[in-house]
Amino acid sequence: MQTSSSSSSSSYTSNGEHSKRCISSLLESSCLEKPLKIPKTKEEEEEEEEEEELMSEKNPRIQRYLIAIEYIGTRFSGSQKQKAECRTVVGVLEEAFHKFIGQPVSVSCSSRTDAGVHALSNVCHVDVERISKRKPGEVLPAHEPGVVRKAVNHFLQKNEGDITVIDVRCVPSDFHARFKAQERTYFYRLISGPEPLSTFEKDRAWHVSEELDLASMQKACRILVGHHDFSSFRASGCQAKSPIRTLDELNVSELASTPYFPSIVERQNSILEQDLLNSSCLSENELSLKSSIPNPYSVTGSSNSSNKGFGQLRSHRCFVVTARARSFLYHQVRLLVGLLKCVGTGNLKTDDGASGHLHFSLKGTSAHGNKQNL
Repeated sequence: MQTSSSSSSSSYTSNGEHSKRCISSLLESSCLEKPLKIPKTKEEEEEEEEEEELMSEKNPRIQRYLIAIEYIGTRFSGSQKQKAECRTVVGVLEEAFHKFIGQPVSVSCSSRTDAGVHALSNVCHVDVERISKRKPGEVLPAHEPGVVRKAVNHFLQKNEGDITVIDVRCVPSDFHARFKAQERTYFYRLISGPEPLSTFEKDRAWHVSEELDLASMQKACRILVGHHDFSSFRASGCQAKSPIRTLDELNVSELASTPYFPSIVERQNSILEQDLLNSSCLSENELSLKSSIPNPYSVTGSSNSSNKGFGQLRSHRCFVVTARARSFLYHQVRLLVGLLKCVGTGNLKTDDGASGHLHFSLKGTSAHGNKQNL
């Protein structure tokens, strides 16, 4: 499951009185080594019992469909159903299915997303019993996946059009979208630069006005990946019984800022490059000219380009944080992104402490000091 998120910021500040205090040992036991086989927690055992109970309730007349959906989370109050007045992803999806088959259904998602979080591919399952509308009580053969996708999208497009079913498959009745999920991936986009954020990026990126140091952020990622106690990276409302999680991937990449539209110079260079490629005979001068043509899709390190004309927005640097794991704590990813942002701006420094423990210290202070959770 891939999710694209509008990032929220976490504040890491220190006043003059506490300027000597450092933020250390953010991972309670970062030196934990991942065993060959991680023992199941009580929470995981309870989930498996719940899974077995759900899977035991089978009805041969019901077809279970696995659905992949994408949505813009701006106008949703999260993915899970809430109060009647709250617009949620599951609520809108269930309403579309109800209009399609003429009876209520229950949609179960593999991952929960908060308000404002977008999804590239969130996977759900739904059970559908196709009953004849002409002869109530008569059960008909299940709809083909393509029919389900087309019909449900028809009703979704009439409801704001900010959610789309991108794939549908028939699965066995014991397949559960949540419990069968092998991993979950979240992407956070950070746009760095002093210029105002483009209107097209509204609700789709976190604008950081300071410059970000990519190398420092990548170093912090390498420290945080692995099997750790992430107690310092869970929100107060987290209901998970154990803070131990295995972070399989945490990475920061710099990409071309989107949406991207080529300038007149880049368009001219593109035409020239194509003409040169189509030419059967290239002179040495032409080859030299071809090699000097800049790639319009390459990422440059400057966010203060001064050669822009009037009416053209100055370019920004775009960073994408990728976090991948089987499961996450409540708000774990956004807290990790907040930490990486502070490392990128230089407000936090990474340092390898004694005995393999992690240390993140405030700029200009020692890496060894009083422990302070973020």
